Amino acid sequence: MKYILVTGGVVSGLGKGVTASSIGLLLKACGLRVTSIKIDPYLNTDAGTMSPIEHGEVFVLDDGGEVDLDLGNYERFLDIKLTRDNNITTGKIYQEVIDKERKGDYLGKTVQVVPHITDAIQEWIERVAKIPVDGESGAADVCVIELGGTIGDIESMPFIEALGQFSYRVGSNNFCLIHVSLVPVLSVVGEQKTKPTQHSVRGLRCLGLTPHIIACRSTMALKENVKTKVSQFCHVQKENIITLYDVPNIWHIPLLLRDQKAHEAIFKVLNLQGLTKEPELAEWTSRAEICDKLHEPVRISMVGKYTSLADAYLSVQKALVHASVACGKKLFVDWVSAEDLEEATAKENPDAYKAAWKLLKGADGILVPGGFGDRGVQGKILAAKYARENRIPFLGICLGMQVAVIEVARSVLGLIDAHSAEFDPDTKNPCVIFMPEGSKTHMGGTMRVGSRRTYFQSTDCKSAKLYGNKRFIDERHRHRYEVNPEMVARLENSGLSFTGKDETGQRMEIVELRNHPYFIGVQFHPEFKSRPGKPSALFLGLIAAACGQLDNLLQGSESKRNVPNLAANDMLSQRNIVPNGASNDMLSQRTCVPNGAGNHIFQAACGRNVPNGAAKAYQNGSVTKFTNRAQDGAYSIFNGMHL
Repeated sequence: MKYILVTGGVVSGLGKGVTASSIGLLLKACGLRVTSIKIDPYLNTDAGTMSPIEHGEVFVLDDGGEVDLDLGNYERFLDIKLTRDNNITTGKIYQEVIDKERKGDYLGKTVQVVPHITDAIQEWIERVAKIPVDGESGAADVCVIELGGTIGDIESMPFIEALGQFSYRVGSNNFCLIHVSLVPVLSVVGEQKTKPTQHSVRGLRCLGLTPHIIACRSTMALKENVKTKVSQFCHVQKENIITLYDVPNIWHIPLLLRDQKAHEAIFKVLNLQGLTKEPELAEWTSRAEICDKLHEPVRISMVGKYTSLADAYLSVQKALVHASVACGKKLFVDWVSAEDLEEATAKENPDAYKAAWKLLKGADGILVPGGFGDRGVQGKILAAKYARENRIPFLGICLGMQVAVIEVARSVLGLIDAHSAEFDPDTKNPCVIFMPEGSKTHMGGTMRVGSRRTYFQSTDCKSAKLYGNKRFIDERHRHRYEVNPEMVARLENSGLSFTGKDETGQRMEIVELRNHPYFIGVQFHPEFKSRPGKPSALFLGLIAAACGQLDNLLQGSESKRNVPNLAANDMLSQRNIVPNGASNDMLSQRTCVPNGAGNHIFQAACGRNVPNGAAKAYQNGSVTKFTNRAQDGAYSIFNGMHL
């Protein structure tokens, strides 16, 4: 097993995640099997209880792991399925060591950071690196490890020590360290400054690690004299100084690495020269170029409660762009704070209220993503109502599905007090109830989370057609509340159709509104399985409906009706089509922007410190309005989006 460690210095948000993902993709293109591990030095056991506004989205894996969003980057770039153990946290390591101590496994010894914590880290890495994640048997050839945070952070010290020991444990020919650092360009003099990188590498060396390759983030390609200076002061060969400069979209990054022969530098360190092939990235190159050329717009309003940080909905953004590029459209996402749609905002901040409604009314489609807590729920209900009454394409995910059901109960059935038990425990008409297997005392790891099976109740519905007329699908979930099965009959009489249910038939998974161009709500999170070139079926349906292509898309699925349902999953998975059987006709001969972002993604961060409620527009995932980020021009190529 070969190991590649990616660290970061100077500042956070430089793009270690996208660098690690791009390196993995490049090695995969050379014929190697690749797996990934993300190390997060925080004390939390996992990301499940962390606020999306503070840490970005919680990415959900098939096995129910609630992990850092960078694992989503790895899955999308490498088209793999990771496990919860591929995300290492300080909390997990210390919990494991303390559990062993309580069992007496250390035979009375004093348990210390060195060797017990550091040994536990190394053993975890070696164990997880052997888990196959690409659908094939046997261990991968290369494991790419990303160390979260910045060199010098106190919480990462045990991991730095462990990785230093690990480099000797596995041998010099099996360990390669790539350090991502910053080379800012000061606007006053226009000169690329290497001092931050020098200090960062010096700090890394003081901790016992020496980089083999330095990936320099800058607004422009490094000049030769700058490369020479970095090489001299950091003791790294000049050909191993790589530039990651600002480019039109993120899918050029693997190409930058290839063009600068980063793979050859890695192979030299790992003694793999002559054992691999030249990277095959023709399809990837085509995707990157097509992304740059898109110009016909499709506008989606994203009505959420965490709109002050775009990373909170990172996978949703990616899924939208996967779908929009498949339809040949340039995506514009208008972020609408759900609270700004409410009557209270009309009184307190009329300008924000008008701006929010203007964005909503100007959209080609409306998407209401998941969330927790009652803040902004009324605004989401109003968004669902507007989409229903004005026949605007609508997709509700998790809470978005639940508010759509509540809105119909209120507006169509006349149940004025209809609500979710999560927000109004005393309502006489609980459309959404707490799941019996959940816990009301413990937050972490107590939800219905991970891959669950949904069975279609009919093939004569949009969702079934979009998924290729399968009998069932497997999607990832993360929720504590569900539609009240006792109200299903009344809701279906109002015009709703619950077209997807779990294996018991009592848990509602998919709801559609009859006689509407596109109005679908799902309890699961389809965005987590969207891939470059294989967009989520439901996101593809939303974009197609928003740009007038839905009929053609659904007609393409009709040809699959004769595929036996029991064999559909296996048969369709072998085709080069979207996940879960969306129309091959729609995607044939098209190449999609990998991983869901596009123009200007390297020119601004995701919106940290953007005032809550501000109207923010994104083009193919990028932000076009920011405040309080004067430093962005220096290093924001990957910042915020974690692409």
